[in-house]
Amino acid sequence: MSNPTPWQPWQTGQGVPQPWQGHSAPSMLASHADRERAVDVLRAGYGEGRLEKGEFDRRAERAYAARTVGELALLVADLPQGPMPVNQPPPPVPATFLPAPPPTNGKAVGAMVCGLLTIATAGLTGIPAVILGHSARSEMQRTGERGEGLAMTGLVLGWMSVAGWALIITILIAAGLASSSG
Repeated sequence: MSNPTPWQPWQTGQGVPQPWQGHSAPSMLASHADRERAVDVLRAGYGEGRLEKGEFDRRAERAYAARTVGELALLVADLPQGPMPVNQPPPPVPATFLPAPPPTNGKAVGAMVCGLLTIATAGLTGIPAVILGHSARSEMQRTGERGEGLAMTGLVLGWMSVAGWALIITILIAAGLASSSG
């Protein structure tokens, strides 16, 4: 006797996988939860008027007696499986579970403080600002710490202070040479 032709497309084994199947084969043994989900789909179909009472009872009885996920799939294959999930991005991870941001480099903070103090100290902290700024930038490249903006602020203010002092000293020397030769 030959095998009968499947009367529904899902009986060919090429149907759409059901929600409770995951990526498993239809011959996988069904769990109690799988049976309950199948009966829930049947209840929804009965509640929507897609099944008559007698058919619902027969299918529910077969669902509770089913041994495999494939048997359950056949029982609910002609019923909608509920609302389709909407592809939404996953919710953001709470900050508690995110890795801590890298610390700020201490030399970068020192460079910025020295750079700002060049105004109050008449440029005496300019050279320390430049040294700390360059040192901080090389450390940050190596360690991944934060503080690039702080280091750059210290460097700019430090170099401006050094350039200002160099200009003042050059003018004083030029003035001294001009007065002594004249």
